[in-house]
Amino acid sequence: EVQLVESGGGMVQPGGSLRLSCAASGFTFSGYAMSWVRQAPGKGPEWVSSISLGGGGRDYADSVKGRFTISRDNAKNTLYLRMNNLKPEDTALYYCARLIDYMATVRGSREYDYRGQGTQVTVSS
Repeated sequence: EVQLVESGGGMVQPGGSLRLSCAASGFTFSGYAMSWVRQAPGKGPEWVSSISLGGGGRDYADSVKGRFTISRDNAKNTLYLRMNNLKPEDTALYYCARLIDYMATVRGSREYDYRGQGTQVTVSS
């Protein structure tokens, strides 16, 4: 059974930092590109970032470029999202997702087949 479990969310002041983690199980983690997606209250899902199988290819939404860093540890079956200089508009439920296209970061595809339950990030003073 494919499982994706996020952690690391919380409340932080504007300008602060958080690191999200996503523990994967039930599949060969190193065989899939992965992504982070977020959903703010009352809005639709917004793609945030994707990473290739080995971690060398990374892609970011313009809204987070230069502030967020996606990474992965295939030995630990874990995906990460380091978020710096957080803004109130980053407030959302963040979830990790397994991408269908193994070449997602090259082709820009974002369709996924599994996602986690998410971890809440709230940026407020």
